[in-house]
Amino acid sequence: MGAFEPYKLTVLVLGLAGLLFWIQLAVADVVSIKAKHPPGFSITQDRGSLLFRAHRVLANSNESAAILILFALFGMLSSANPAWLNGCALAYLVGRVGHMVFYYGNLEIARSVAFAISFCALLGMFITGLMSWL
Repeated sequence: MGAFEPYKLTVLVLGLAGLLFWIQLAVADVVSIKAKHPPGFSITQDRGSLLFRAHRVLANSNESAAILILFALFGMLSSANPAWLNGCALAYLVGRVGHMVFYYGNLEIARSVAFAISFCALLGMFITGLMSWL
């Protein structure tokens, strides 16, 4: 692992985030099949529908995946403080898991809190990387 050794936790989070997104894709597909939803057709925007929520979970994760990767690379290549970068990456993952569980369960306030945790953790990753340049 060499130069990335101090960032092992961040690298692990990248892999676990990939697994989490894969699980979300599988759940969305299974829910779609069970609901007999024809592929390629719009999903009714109804927060009471598990079909809608399962697809929103995946879409929301996809919206932040590139940011996670870019900020992780930025931090690691900038020799950012490993404790901070690893901690923020882990907070991101915990927030995403919480967001997924709470969205599936239709727990709106908890879902929003979990989203805020992952959102702030991404910002923390950026700031940690930026601090190496100042």
